[in-house]
Amino acid sequence: MTRPSASNADFPHITDDGAPVVVRRSARRRRTVAAFWEDGNAVIAIPASFTKSQEREWVRRMLAKLQKQGERQAGAGRRRPATDQALAMHAEYLSRTYLGGRPVPTSVRWVSNQNSRWGSATPADGTIRLSNKLQRMPQWVIDYVLVHELAHLLVVRHNAEFWKLVEAYPETHRAKAFLEGVAFATSRGIPAEPDAEVSGDPAWNAADQDANPYGKQRLRE
Repeated sequence: MTRPSASNADFPHITDDGAPVVVRRSARRRRTVAAFWEDGNAVIAIPASFTKSQEREWVRRMLAKLQKQGERQAGAGRRRPATDQALAMHAEYLSRTYLGGRPVPTSVRWVSNQNSRWGSATPADGTIRLSNKLQRMPQWVIDYVLVHELAHLLVVRHNAEFWKLVEAYPETHRAKAFLEGVAFATSRGIPAEPDAEVSGDPAWNAADQDANPYGKQRLRE
């Protein structure tokens, strides 16, 4: 399964080097504007109520900030959502793309206190938390953890229904293997590659493999 491609109408703006700028309008947004890189494209999220003039102005402002910060990284799938706001917007995109927009989290944020879990979700209040250790990993791994936790907002247990949802994401098996490998290496003190480095305690236990691909990473409310 591949990500749906956007039409030319989605790219009325371009960056200085000719790359497309994706503008996403959201009825849930009232006044806030967000900007981040996704698969090599600059994405500007604006309220649906903005006029074309407001859109042009805010795209100009936010694009200038992105380019000034030098946040663009070459190659698809290499840009990590660095802020909680960008992470929440990216989770919204993944929910729409792979889960039909059914899970609608109330909060998605990075946390530094998850030493034994890659991510966690609380279905009761719709919150999702991702370990900041993931920020050094490839984007397709972060996306898998996000999809995994989004699916938990719909199905709590790791049952067949749950995995059917998660496996709509095409990199599921590859990402699971990656996380298992990182945890295995970490548990044995083997240096990891820069994009996969994780500090802290081991996160994989062979006895838990079938039940939970995160190993010790488990859902907690």
